[in-house]
Amino acid sequence: MSTRLVSVVVDAQDPDSLAAFWAAALQWPVTYSDPDEVVVEIEDQAGHWGDAGTVPLVFVPVHEPKAVKNRVHLDLVSSSAEEQATTVERLLDLGARHIDIGQGDVPWTVLADPEGNELCVLEPRVDYAGAERIAAVVLDSTDPVADASFWQAASGWRIDHRGAGYARLRHPDRAATVLELVSAPGGKQAKDRIHVDLAPYPGDDLDSEVARLSGLGAQRTDIGQGDTSWEVLSDPGGHEFCVLTPR
Repeated sequence: MSTRLVSVVVDAQDPDSLAAFWAAALQWPVTYSDPDEVVVEIEDQAGHWGDAGTVPLVFVPVHEPKAVKNRVHLDLVSSSAEEQATTVERLLDLGARHIDIGQGDVPWTVLADPEGNELCVLEPRVDYAGAERIAAVVLDSTDPVADASFWQAASGWRIDHRGAGYARLRHPDRAATVLELVSAPGGKQAKDRIHVDLAPYPGDDLDSEVARLSGLGAQRTDIGQGDTSWEVLSDPGGHEFCVLTPR
């Protein structure tokens, strides 16, 4: 039995507009849209959506505006200093803005999307060679090394680096987007506006997978989801995530 990471979900007051920004930012198409969700994803060379080594972005409607710094954000890849500068200018033209979150003098650029979600445009790094636009999904953590063990069991990705205040997980057979846990001060102040979705494989059982993840330190969480076909849990660090039906 196992689960795997299948999507990154972004709360949005205007899902259509925010999805349009990210579709243009990543140069990926919108592949699905209805009142409950808008999906932006890349197509691989075989014509399969969501199989190109990265995870789809799913934008879902919420009423409340962003109020505090996100504890989950996206890092975008650059292959050269010129590409980094071009990407920053393109995002600014699309509606992003520069923000200061206390990053100081760093080689990457910190921006916010039109609804205030933080993102980083990274300088060239060999570690992200092969990533398609999104270099990393980054989770703030008070104990990255311990949380990485949970996420290895939850996502199906492998830990390929961990050290003081940092851990990184990669897809087991693709050189693509990574999952990173970084040490960050301060505790949880509000529901995460960005979270990941997991799903069991066909033939596995949702309830059994929820029980397995609970045994690893996850907790069932009520965020007002009501009666749904999926389960909402929180990881040991307090990040909400959803376990979908097998697929």
